[in-house]
Amino acid sequence: MKKIGILTSGGDCQGLNAAIRGVAKALYEEAGGDVEIYGIQNGYRGLIHGDYKKMKQSDFSGILTIGGTILGTSRQPFKEMRVIDNETSIDKVKNMKDNYRKMGLDCLVILGGNGTHKTANLLSEEGLNVVSMPKTIDNDVWGTEMTFGFQSALNIATQVIDGIHTTATSHGRIFIVEVMGHKVGWLNLYAGIAGGADIILLPEIPYDIDKIAEVIDKRERAGKQFSILAVAEGALSKEESAMKKKEFKVARANMKYPSISYKIAEELGDKTGHEIRVTVPGHFQRGGSPCAYDRVLCTRFGAAAARLIMNEQYGFMVALQNEKIVPVPLGEVAGKLKKVPVDCEEIRAAKDIGISFGD
Repeated sequence: MKKIGILTSGGDCQGLNAAIRGVAKALYEEAGGDVEIYGIQNGYRGLIHGDYKKMKQSDFSGILTIGGTILGTSRQPFKEMRVIDNETSIDKVKNMKDNYRKMGLDCLVILGGNGTHKTANLLSEEGLNVVSMPKTIDNDVWGTEMTFGFQSALNIATQVIDGIHTTATSHGRIFIVEVMGHKVGWLNLYAGIAGGADIILLPEIPYDIDKIAEVIDKRERAGKQFSILAVAEGALSKEESAMKKKEFKVARANMKYPSISYKIAEELGDKTGHEIRVTVPGHFQRGGSPCAYDRVLCTRFGAAAARLIMNEQYGFMVALQNEKIVPVPLGEVAGKLKKVPVDCEEIRAAKDIGISFGD
């Protein structure tokens, strides 16, 4: 009898339930009645505190199209994993190992992004059998060309920009659409190109506010009375990029604006004389049903994870490389961020058709 635990950790996104379903159904098919699956509640928090339940096959039916996660999720910062809680004296790593053994698990399946994979690798190094799947709307997990959740969030972000186009053209206005992405700009890059944005601002390419104003002025002189900026929430100016990390954090913490888009809007307004409107779809980008692409990708990831488990190949993340699902060692994934290369084909193509990156 194989006993498998499953948890979802970090920010939610579309496709988590589809991936849970994929690995569970594949395990039931491969092992028949010789498998038990335990759902660990609310991510690593559930593994730390022993909050889990034995699942039934019926629990995995009808969840392919449902957003969010039936197991719940939470954020447990990796840097705090080995910190003993002063009030409760909880040793998080010890508790996770103890609860793994208490459940009698043969493997722990972990669905998550960058921070999640750091802890997944830690648990693997501590001797637990771990297999993981890469999820995040940011598409920034190292070792895979695509994470599940990205395409679904991209569709939503693109629809927002599409919708802004009609009101922007009707009123001849300048709009900023703020797209999720604190540290990397994959989502904003793709949404900006797909939505026909005129200016795309990414964390990887610090912007010059004067350059942006020049682009808007040039468009106006060409008879184009509206402009759309797709701004990643982690976009930063050239002045900010020159700051030390601690100095930058203090500057952002003391910023009077709710987000960088509002700062850009005020500065652009002063330079262009126009009122700049800001739209922030926020967590709406994470919600709703997974798109068809993500449903297929999640099913492929889940089936591949089940094969690794049945073959007792542990310590891997399943990944998409060259259109094939392959295992990647957790040690190669943990702690690495897949940023947008400033010379990538997508940026070159965008520049070739006149999109500005504010640099």
